[in-house]
Amino acid sequence: MVAIAAAALSLAAPINVGAAAGPARDTVAESLSKRLFPLLDALGRNPQAMSALQSREEVGAMLRARYDRRQACGADLGCVAQAMVWTDGETHVLAAALPATLPDGQADDGAAAQAQREIAGVNAIVRTFGLGQVPPYPEIDGAGTIDPQETRSRLQAASWLSQTVRAGSVQALDPSVEFALALLDGSDRTDAIGYEPLPGGLNAPAMKRARGIDWARFRYSAMIVTGVGPEVDGMALSPFGKYHLRLAAQRFAAGDVPFIIVTGGRAHPRATRFAEAEQMRAALIERYGVPADAIVIEPYARHTTTNLRNATRLLIAMGAPLERDAIIVCNPGQSASIESPQFVQRNLKELGYEPGKIGRRMSPTELEFRPSALSARIDPRDPLDP
Repeated sequence: MVAIAAAALSLAAPINVGAAAGPARDTVAESLSKRLFPLLDALGRNPQAMSALQSREEVGAMLRARYDRRQACGADLGCVAQAMVWTDGETHVLAAALPATLPDGQADDGAAAQAQREIAGVNAIVRTFGLGQVPPYPEIDGAGTIDPQETRSRLQAASWLSQTVRAGSVQALDPSVEFALALLDGSDRTDAIGYEPLPGGLNAPAMKRARGIDWARFRYSAMIVTGVGPEVDGMALSPFGKYHLRLAAQRFAAGDVPFIIVTGGRAHPRATRFAEAEQMRAALIERYGVPADAIVIEPYARHTTTNLRNATRLLIAMGAPLERDAIIVCNPGQSASIESPQFVQRNLKELGYEPGKIGRRMSPTELEFRPSALSARIDPRDPLDP
């Protein structure tokens, strides 16, 4: 199988690397890989584990078939992109062969389940950003409408980059992950790493304060303020978003919540330069006088489902006890939607689990929420917010 990997990488003939040079580090691709594909990324940084995987007969046969499929495409870039997509059978072979433990790549449901999610993420990126498949939320996701010549340029660059060695990459096993990363980078959709490390930056004051908090002093661990992105290009906050902030400031004044988690990414309109959570934080400080060390931004969420999932991830990072309720604050319509049975089904369909349990309604704009540790699962099927 080492011979197969070497043959696959030899396609990068135009790249001249000195004999003494090692693989180049690409900090953007490296960060994106760790964020989207933690298990596969850990595998790429573990030569012993990768070698053991390559040596398995069933894995070798599967990788040989994938290599032959790519080679048969020749210079047809659309064919190359399609050949990068993993079949269900190929996914099963790789997932079943993974070692029981891999550093930095574990999920609560095990390596095989996480590998299946990550390969599904590779497929979603290739299909959406390489093959033009309409994404689940076409108004805000995907590459949008682009010129055919630009499409070809992105595919060609992704093909070349997938064959050009990068330090720590899993491409010696299969180039599809590197191909997917290059498609995102070529489309300038590296949204998933825009605020990393998330506990630092604007969140550093609140994270520092959280380390010394006596959580038992407060009725709720945090207030989760959901986003409602604007639909007007150049608008930083929607009218509903501004209403949410007034509600949040009023609720925070009651004194029984130590932190406000404002959640919303660069979603509406497509490719907006504004991260809603960042704008909400600024308004809470400037307009309402909320202390900076009481506000945590969650600047990635693109949907109400992931508002709650990502807020839960931040509660975990803060050390908040998950057995304590948080409180969700938003407008009456969105609040009613969150409380509905349809929202439960949407979570199960889009995430595979509920990010937490909706509890008592405290007012038309307030719902109690018990967060779930299942929210820690990384899922790159949404590559802009895994």
